[in-house]
Order: sequence, then structure tokens, then C-alpha cells
Amino acid sequence: MQINANFWVEKDGEVVLSRWRVALLQAIDESGSISAAAERMGIPYRRAWDRVHECEERLGLKLIDTQTGGLGGGGAQLTREGTEYVRRFQHFSSGLDELIKDRFREAFEGTDLEKRS
Repeated sequence: MQINANFWVEKDGEVVLSRWRVALLQAIDESGSISAAAERMGIPYRRAWDRVHECEERLGLKLIDTQTGGLGGGGAQLTREGTEYVRRFQHFSSGLDELIKDRFREAFEGTDLEKRS
């Protein structure tokens, strides 16, 4: 048995950042394209674009800059604000998994649940 947790940030009851969305933003920045990031994450391009657009609308700022290209296609990279939001989310979430695992062990140590894990 193991404990799992997920963290996200909401604004007005709607998700603006989550581990998955931050991973998508990082993949876009690393690959230089939304389509390459979508492929890397195993999702359709449209879903990737929709999630980025949702985050931008809900935060009220641009997270990525896109360029339209000719035959070579376009490109994308994080804006300064996008980079900052990724950094802040990573700072927030770093260490939380270990903290939760430690708390789970403390709470269930010596129980039948703990012995079965």
C-alpha cells in the first residue's frame, strides 16, 4: 500500500497550475514547440494548446510566446512570467511527496495497513 497525492493551484475554482500543466509548460520550453511537447507527453496537440490557453486566460497573462513559421512550422517558449510560474510551482511542490510519505508512515506505522505495504 502506498499514499499518493496531487497538488494544483486554482483561481476562482478553476485549475491554473498543476504538476501535469507545469510538466507541459516545461516540455514546450525544452522542445521549442507545442506539438513536440504534446507528442512527448502522449497527448493530442489540441489538448496541449487548450490547457495552455486555459492557464493563460485564468491567470490573465501569457505563459508562452509562439511564432508562426513557414515550411518549418512555428516555435514556442516560455515567457518570463511563464518561467516564473513554473519556478514558483516547483518551489511550492518540492519536498511535498516526501513529507506526505513520512506523515503516512507516522500515522500508520505498526498497523496492518503499514505491514502490507
